[in-house]
Amino acid sequence: MPVAPSAFRPCVVIPCYNHGATIAAVVVRLQPYDLPCIIVDDGSEPATKQQLAQLTGVTLIELESNQGKGEAVITGLKAAAQAGFTHAIQLDADGQHCIEDVPRFLEEARAHPASLISGTPEYDDSVPKSRLYGRYITHVWVWIETLSLSLKDSMCGFRVYPLAATLAVIARHSPGKRMDFDTEIMVRLYWAGTNSRFLRTRVIYPPDGVSHFDALRDNVRISWMHTRLFFGMVPRIPTLLARRRHQNAHWAQVPERKGLAGMRLMLNIYQRLGRRAFNALLYPVVAWMWLTGSTQRKASQQWLARVRKRAQTQQITLPNGLNSYRHFLRFGDAMLNKIAAWRGDLIWGRDIEFAPGSREVLQPQAGQGKLILAAHLGDIEASRALAQVEAGLVINALVFTEHAQRFRQIIEEIAPQAGVNLLPVSHIGPETAMMLQEKLEAGEWVAIVGDRIAVNPQRGGERRVCWSEFMGRSAPFPQGPFILAAALRCPVILMMVLREQGKLRIHAEHFADPLLLPRATRQQALQEHIDFYAQRLEFYALRSPLDWFNFYDFWQLPPEKESGC
Repeated sequence: MPVAPSAFRPCVVIPCYNHGATIAAVVVRLQPYDLPCIIVDDGSEPATKQQLAQLTGVTLIELESNQGKGEAVITGLKAAAQAGFTHAIQLDADGQHCIEDVPRFLEEARAHPASLISGTPEYDDSVPKSRLYGRYITHVWVWIETLSLSLKDSMCGFRVYPLAATLAVIARHSPGKRMDFDTEIMVRLYWAGTNSRFLRTRVIYPPDGVSHFDALRDNVRISWMHTRLFFGMVPRIPTLLARRRHQNAHWAQVPERKGLAGMRLMLNIYQRLGRRAFNALLYPVVAWMWLTGSTQRKASQQWLARVRKRAQTQQITLPNGLNSYRHFLRFGDAMLNKIAAWRGDLIWGRDIEFAPGSREVLQPQAGQGKLILAAHLGDIEASRALAQVEAGLVINALVFTEHAQRFRQIIEEIAPQAGVNLLPVSHIGPETAMMLQEKLEAGEWVAIVGDRIAVNPQRGGERRVCWSEFMGRSAPFPQGPFILAAALRCPVILMMVLREQGKLRIHAEHFADPLLLPRATRQQALQEHIDFYAQRLEFYALRSPLDWFNFYDFWQLPPEKESGC
């Protein structure tokens, strides 16, 4: 809870090592905020010492020799606590931080005095690419070390420390004394129960700035730090998971924000470093997902167990290497394929190809659109690559409103001219059919998935489903996509894009032309179409079990009133 002004006593701590050319300007920019300022000279050369000696209105602490940024900050924090301050704002001496954001940081610290307040940098073009790439790697390691995505940036040197909690952690664990300090202290504070809160802030790299980052020594230190933190995380796994579950129970908006941030991060890594770098980072990220996603992990294990049992009864030989971790890994690979498809980066013949007979099925017909019936099996977004072989083809993907916003936002950022258009709907009704009919009459195609029940019931509180055998057990399938297909009276194609032999392979087959639901036998016909869909879905799923991306108990229906076949 917020603290009274008398109980909140902040100051500024600035570590300084040979920043004589910039430190005076930093102090001048701080003056409007009337904050006590502690500068720790970390064994600077005489020229900087002379500049520091000329400063007024500051407390100067001099270390006899260079001890490292971490040691300088620790020295300043201890001095601040001894002087009776409760919080310390850490700033760099080179002027890269937006000091004008100090009031915002103080306001956040006053409202959340027990938290570490830290900056999330917004860079301009002055940022060295090596620093930017290194941050992405550190982000991933920190997420693994904390089993949490809540630490958005652990390297920004603009932050407000709660002194009592920070010094207690320093006394117990003696964190790194140089460039490894900022990250390690944030992780260890998180382990100790201190949350971090983040504010976006502009960060620049002045052209004449002085960097003390030693590429070899500091990278070795940072690598050793992450090694220690990783093995320190292992015995804390139960505590960290319990804390994560408690936090998630109160964050109703987290999934949407987290998904968007994660997709942006993936895009940046892919754009700047390429696919190989993305794949290298994928292994620890997926390991974290696998460790922390107990619900999804259990669903994956359940799925693979059903696949093995079904394959045995059908005398089908499954691909090698089926395990839950590889299942998660394949999902991560599919996320990159989604981005590559939206950007138009999938190359026909190299990355994606037709399965035998599929191109003929997908041949466009002048003036007539088609409906693609798909599933959460494989990389259906790769249908974007069809535009490379079929000029002018437009595919409209029907998505539910609760998922459409972030998809639309990402597409607008990375591929505003993408041929796959997202059509958000809250439910499938007559107005949906009318909208799609216009698309089909214009020769465009429509894609919809037929395997997943909507998050919320239809109007009237009912879930309209049909139960059909899938992998040897009855499973619920939505009626909506099939009723919609019947209303549109157009050719319906079943399409799956599976990962086979190192490439994405498009499988397409005729499903119905058109899909008919006669009034007299409507329910029976609907059941027959859904049964056929379930049979073909099982066929393709057994070809590539790791392409199954329904990470929940597919055979269960949420406890709502249902209207079933």
